[in-house]
Parts: sequence; structure tokens; C-alpha cells
Amino acid sequence: MRWEEVKERFPNEWVVLEATKAYSKDGQRFIEEMTVIDTFDDSTDAFKRYNELHRVDPQREYCFFHTSRAKVMAKERYVGIRGPR
Repeated sequence: MRWEEVKERFPNEWVVLEATKAYSKDGQRFIEEMTVIDTFDDSTDAFKRYNELHRVDPQREYCFFHTSRAKVMAKERYVGIRGPR
């Protein structure tokens, strides 16, 4: 599903989704295709659900957004081992 479809189907809601097609550019993560897992009226509930999913399967790319956003992109998080500081 693309973001425009999600916005149309779930207007003015928080959605927890899994990115199924995404790419990185200039420190940003752009999600092109996604699967909606859950919807919520409240950001706190969406965040809790996101955390549950991430704890169970941290290898999958889960995120949550409000459907009022024009685009689905986020700052890319650093994942890996950091060297000595």
C-alpha cells in the first residue's frame, strides 16, 4: 500500500506500519510501500504498539505516523556498533 492510500483509508489517525519498500537518501528514510498493522486515535497508544512489535522482531522496519503528514519519511537511525570515542 502507498501512503496516499493509507491517508485515504485511515484519515486523521495514527497508523503503525511495516515498511515493505524503502530507501535512504541524505540521512532520511523514505518509505514507498507499507503494510498497516494497527490504527489509533492517540499517539501514545501507537507508540506502545510500535515498541511491542519492535521488541518481538527488531529486524523488521516498523514505524508510526499520523495520516495528516504529507510524506512518510523520517531521520535515519544509526544501527550498529560504534567505535571508541
